[in-house]
Amino acid sequence: MTTAAARISARGADRWAAGHPWIFRSDVLGHPDAPGICRVLDRRGKCLGTALVSPRSEIRLRFLTAGEPRIDRGWWRQRFAECLAAREGIDANAWRLVHGEGDGLPSLVVDRYDRWLVVQLLSAGLETARADVLDALEDLLAPAGILLRNDVPVRRHEGLPLEVVVARGMVPDQLEVHEGPVRYLVAPRTGQKTGAFLDQRENRLLAGALMPSGGTALDCFAYHGSFALHLAGRAAQVVALDSSADALARARDNAALNRLGNIEWVEADAFAQLRRYERERRRFQFIVVDPPAFAKNRSSVTQALRGYKEINLRAMRLLEPGGLLLTASCSFHLDRARFLAMLADAAADSGRRLTLLHLLGQGRDHPELLTVPETGYLKGALLACRQ
Repeated sequence: MTTAAARISARGADRWAAGHPWIFRSDVLGHPDAPGICRVLDRRGKCLGTALVSPRSEIRLRFLTAGEPRIDRGWWRQRFAECLAAREGIDANAWRLVHGEGDGLPSLVVDRYDRWLVVQLLSAGLETARADVLDALEDLLAPAGILLRNDVPVRRHEGLPLEVVVARGMVPDQLEVHEGPVRYLVAPRTGQKTGAFLDQRENRLLAGALMPSGGTALDCFAYHGSFALHLAGRAAQVVALDSSADALARARDNAALNRLGNIEWVEADAFAQLRRYERERRRFQFIVVDPPAFAKNRSSVTQALRGYKEINLRAMRLLEPGGLLLTASCSFHLDRARFLAMLADAAADSGRRLTLLHLLGQGRDHPELLTVPETGYLKGALLACRQ
């Protein structure tokens, strides 16, 4: 049990009691001078729990637990074992073991790629526990290697350096993993996030299962072809669009890995290409719209909504009657209500009648806590075109 202590205001205590682990600088009355792990006291001196402390961050405290346990290698191992049990049965060998605050382990991300782990330590307080975290992961999973992808800009706000380093064992530059029947290549050192977009796994599996046999599909913003690969298993032809030649080169490698020859890779701006397909009266039985985040901050939401509406409107007009549209947004600042309202506006302007079949979100390895909205960012919908 740590003896260092921080003291917080009544507002900070209420925030923790309501289920949010972050205590901001304005609600901290006093804290240790150095990063680490400390007890947290209310104004009367009552211990509220144990937290990570980051003296230079706007988020000064991140609660780990309501108790006062010894936060050591054994504690981390037990928490990781609980996370592992919650992922049992996932049909893949690439998934997120720890989703930060969503798993009650703030500022920590651990992604598993087959026999390798990619870890992000995103706060100064957590950085002081690096050795215990890595030891606990080795104890539980015996990975072939652990890579630290500590190149996330948020570390600068914590006074931490940006780095990509192998912490344990050996980690290749390229890994092969699978989700369901699809195999794909991951670049853990240079790929997006920790090497791949794992949060859409369950939606990709759903798309592959619902793709009409022998139909045509369109994958917009295809990146490395993850949705296209799943669709191609049942489709007669898939058209995959992306503006990046480098991304499409990796996508072609993934298609070759799966021996798929029915994907047409098109290097183009998705907005312009969908307008072109509309003029040509092209139609598809399944369309995926999974763009990068259009809203990077709150001030850009209005402009982002225009972009989301435009691309979804174009996609809706390209659907065959009875066709399916899987659409998503990974912009945290665009909430579900506005996302669905945007889809309703696009449907009204499209002249098509669309039915909402499913609301979509992150995979279960990316748990979203209702009291911590920051844990949820991915929202989506599966729509059916009735006419």
